[in-house]
Amino acid sequence: MLDFDKAGGLLPAVIQDNTTGQVLMLGYMNQEALDKTRQQGLVTFFSRSKNRLWTKGETSGNTLQVVSIAGDCDNDSLLIKVNPNGPTCHTGSTSCFGEEEAATRIKAIQFIAQLEQVIQERKASPAEGSYTNFLFEKGVNKIAQKVGEEAVETVIDAVAGKLDTMKGEAADLIYHLLVLLAATGLELKDVVAVLQERHQK
Repeated sequence: MLDFDKAGGLLPAVIQDNTTGQVLMLGYMNQEALDKTRQQGLVTFFSRSKNRLWTKGETSGNTLQVVSIAGDCDNDSLLIKVNPNGPTCHTGSTSCFGEEEAATRIKAIQFIAQLEQVIQERKASPAEGSYTNFLFEKGVNKIAQKVGEEAVETVIDAVAGKLDTMKGEAADLIYHLLVLLAATGLELKDVVAVLQERHQK
């Protein structure tokens, strides 16, 4: 049971983006604010300056849709995972802690994971007209050849300083490498494990 009495009736609530894991803001809740948050599915705080309940986004429209609510080990603080509808900070930033670059990197990594999942799904359940399934049908040798071709094209553009086209070639390289991993029964996590092991040495 949450301990509201420990901090004078208020609990700090850390708000975290459910998709990126980025910490968006910190607010405070009393029992009434928590009850309203649970009932409406939108984060509602107790405003210490206005001395009233305040639903995030009630004027801006940038609400925080609740995904989950959890207390910490001492039951005196909250972690609330949300899907934000627009920027969280009043300055227009995604986070009140100014972590825009970190959030962008996290989203990029998550997209790679999503792409790998789609490739694995194509392998398990082929879709008509899918280029990914075309590659799987051609086999490991063909996929490996494509990885080699895209690697060479990426290198050529890098050496020539053609960064605009290099981005496209690098994207092709990453995609075909993910297909090759799937075709050989490996996953990206297997490669990351090797990198992590090397990093620790």
